Amino acid sequence: MSVTKPQGTMLGHPKGLFLLFTTELWERFSYYAMRAILVLYLVDKVQGEGGHGLGWTGAEAISLYGTFTGLVFLTPLIGGWLADNILGQRKAIYIGGALMAAGQFILAAPHSWVPGLEVTAFYIGLGTLILGNGLFKPNISTMVGDLYEEGDNRRDGAFTIFYMGINIGAALSGFVVAWAYTQFGHAEVINGTEVFINNWQAGFFCAGVGMVCSLIIQFLFAQKLLGDIGTVPAAKLEIQKAAAKGNTHKEPLTQIERDRIKVIMVMGLFTVIFWAGFEQAGGLMNLFTNDFTDRTIGTFEVPTTWFQSLNAMFIVIFAPVVATIWIKLGKNEPNSPVKFALGLILLGIGFLFMIGAVLEMGGDASVKSSMWWLVGAYFFHTMGELCLSPIGLSMVTKLAPLRIASLMMGAWFLFMAVANKVGGVVGSLIGSHGASKEEQLVNAMSIFSGIAITAAISGIILYFMADKLVDWMHGAEDKAPRSEEQALEEEIAITAEHEAIRR
Repeated sequence: MSVTKPQGTMLGHPKGLFLLFTTELWERFSYYAMRAILVLYLVDKVQGEGGHGLGWTGAEAISLYGTFTGLVFLTPLIGGWLADNILGQRKAIYIGGALMAAGQFILAAPHSWVPGLEVTAFYIGLGTLILGNGLFKPNISTMVGDLYEEGDNRRDGAFTIFYMGINIGAALSGFVVAWAYTQFGHAEVINGTEVFINNWQAGFFCAGVGMVCSLIIQFLFAQKLLGDIGTVPAAKLEIQKAAAKGNTHKEPLTQIERDRIKVIMVMGLFTVIFWAGFEQAGGLMNLFTNDFTDRTIGTFEVPTTWFQSLNAMFIVIFAPVVATIWIKLGKNEPNSPVKFALGLILLGIGFLFMIGAVLEMGGDASVKSSMWWLVGAYFFHTMGELCLSPIGLSMVTKLAPLRIASLMMGAWFLFMAVANKVGGVVGSLIGSHGASKEEQLVNAMSIFSGIAITAAISGIILYFMADKLVDWMHGAEDKAPRSEEQALEEEIAITAEHEAIRR
């Protein structure tokens, strides 16, 4: 929605794409660095004057994590509206980025700076982060699309490049934040035993620096490389255009449109099940990694947060592979509901690995499970994500009636917000105050088994519903003739657009 388009290209794309790529890389680095240590910080005990944790139970921490990630998907609905109608995308990104940086630095405040107010400062920091995310998240990826005219075939490739930035930032975060909280930690003698205390505040500070880098890059180069893109509220221009053409009459929904909306609603229920299980990664699985997993390789102990980078790394490596498989299947390529069902089954398989980890311990919390169970779980969860998640947003854009497309996209994000909160509730069943490590282990086994069974049954049910859902789509699944190269680029771009919005 720009008045003037920026000039200049790089690798065949507008230079502004690489500005947005770098901006989002650092923003996602910041978010995932904080996400990787959030639950670990909450459950860590405050030790001495230089203590660095809040000492919550695992149940409390995971429940809070679910609420936080749920709001991360809910607030972009408000932020998107503000950008479209009042601020414009550019201002929304500046304000949102500044709030996110402020939130990270508030979380980074050492306990000695805010004695007695640690929890209050924590909530203020987290709330500031959520508000900033709501303004930043929905607008940066929208600007990628605005770089290209309608019908420009470079747009698909642009999102592919953009999502590489997202996942590079996400992958780096786990490694860098681990360096920060260990490098700036210290040893203390507690009850006669020397204990190393991680400096979680250093990790949050590192995340804040990443957000500041994102803001500085955007501020210095936006006008030069993006021109007027994102400076004018998009919805205002659309409303003015519609009014000028006299298109103010609202037609009732047709039967075909109602059927297609039913598909979105049904698939939304299944997406809640998938993401409620998948988002255990930052909560319950994160705690399991920290407390119950043997992370040693020789004399080196693998930091817990490194495992949080596996998903992003697997996506970068295997997204082109999965896209190629769909193309090679040709006419035998599964329809969207069947791919969705396969994603749920793969999620269940991933949790079979977590069940294997618990069984290896034999009910003894002093025995650590192999880290390779976790690697297997994250691999199959990522494969499930690549089957299911790109389809969701693509499906909404194909099925939603144009006049309520934004409403339907908002409803889809609402499903994902519910999923994250449900995931937090489920993960919190690991145990509250007074639960021993052995009791937590038994509870973890029940949770992993319950998710695996629920995911598998849901996948089977959806598989048998697939034909009916395709009928309700009324031809939206039909694909125009295209070359294999064009098909592959489109498949990868669908994944990329999903990554740009969901992450």
